[in-house]
Amino acid sequence: MPGSPYLEETPKGLLTWQTFSKQMFVFTLVVIVLGMYFDSLLYVLIALIVIGALRYFVST
Repeated sequence: MPGSPYLEETPKGLLTWQTFSKQMFVFTLVVIVLGMYFDSLLYVLIALIVIGALRYFVST
């Protein structure tokens, strides 16, 4: 990994942005597919927007 402070590779168990973004992409894809399957995609998207807005306002 260029510019990394680690000599060979990242330490085991360390969550980097690359692995985190891959995990969140898979999770989001699964949630959207399940929402489409159960005909509740609109409710899932509204819940994600509300949760994101609440987290934003609480953190600031």
